[in-house]
Amino acid sequence: MMDFHHVLYDYLISVGMTDTSSKYLNMLALLIALLIICFLIDFLIRKILVSTFNRFASRSKSNFDDILVKNKVPRNIAHIIPLLIAIEFIPTVFFDFQYIENIIEKGLKVFGIILTLWIVSSFLNTVKDYFKTLARFKDKPIDSYIQVFMIFAWLLGLFSAFAIVTGISFMEFITTIGAASAVIILVFRDTILGFVASIQVSINDMVRIGDWITFEKYGADGDVTEINLATVKVQNFDKTITTIPTYALISDSFKNWRGMSQSGGRRIKRSIIIKAGSIKYLDDKSIEQLKGIELISTYITQRQKEINQFNNDNKVNKSVLINGRNLTNLGVFRKYIQTYIENHSAINKEMTIMTRQLAPTPQGLPLEIYCFSNDKRWENYEFILSDIFDHALAAVPYFDLEIYELSTPIIT
Repeated sequence: MMDFHHVLYDYLISVGMTDTSSKYLNMLALLIALLIICFLIDFLIRKILVSTFNRFASRSKSNFDDILVKNKVPRNIAHIIPLLIAIEFIPTVFFDFQYIENIIEKGLKVFGIILTLWIVSSFLNTVKDYFKTLARFKDKPIDSYIQVFMIFAWLLGLFSAFAIVTGISFMEFITTIGAASAVIILVFRDTILGFVASIQVSINDMVRIGDWITFEKYGADGDVTEINLATVKVQNFDKTITTIPTYALISDSFKNWRGMSQSGGRRIKRSIIIKAGSIKYLDDKSIEQLKGIELISTYITQRQKEINQFNNDNKVNKSVLINGRNLTNLGVFRKYIQTYIENHSAINKEMTIMTRQLAPTPQGLPLEIYCFSNDKRWENYEFILSDIFDHALAAVPYFDLEIYELSTPIIT
């Protein structure tokens, strides 16, 4: 290569291009030519590799090559040859500018390290995605193994880059780092923790800017506005700002509402506490009155027919109401609320809709409404929730039930 440099230099002398201005013009011309050549080679190799892999993937029975293309492995590999060409010809371009040559050559080598890490990362992601398609590996922590490997790979790449930039040997650099590691860990503890946490948060896709998170330990409940090495900024719904250490995202528990935002609805889960003493069996008169409620008229008629058939077949003595099978006011009310929610225009019919009893409490029997609203916006969600419970609370007396209220002594 040096012979080529000398031949080129002798040629420049012969044509009178060794003065300072000519050197600059020559360097600029060669640099532009090298950039154009590298760009064209990169474009051609990328097109050839990607198209070749695509054709091979379309014909192959295995989906590994499809995943390989999806994770851009061929695209990343295509950058290797232009990079090698650039490194090889940089001494020619900057023949008379040794200082610039050293800087750019180091920069290209550092980029080579980063490119290698990209290729390794994309290949490992391909392996991870492929293993997840195999039944025997679905429950294995493949992500954790790859994350640990990539952490060490990035550290190794970082140390290699520092060694190249500083101009010392890799082993000497590692030895120096080892000796100073105690001081580094003490001084940069939060930065190191934040760095590791940032990698984990990014790889696991735990939090994104714009996500709504709830972090009770730090009093955060709002949208993430900034994520950096040391802190995560959350703008709460009262417009205050809460700052959370980045490493807290992997050391403590928090709630990310992204799943709700991306789903088909926002959950409604709230109970009405029914006074236990108001729950009773329904007699024929009460049943006839409740048949006037249109939403459950057909249900009551059909249900009462089945109950009467059962009691008659088993010769049940109905002089005492508790004998045999009976309708209760709470059961009919539960069915009414269930039917009302199923017919509510603001409720997502494709998601869970349920009205259920919870365990009795000293205050009474909780009747829980569980469903999902179509509209996930906070204001509209609260309106839908209130609308449902306004109706449910107002409907309670029609079933001869009572809602528990803590009685307060009247002070005279």
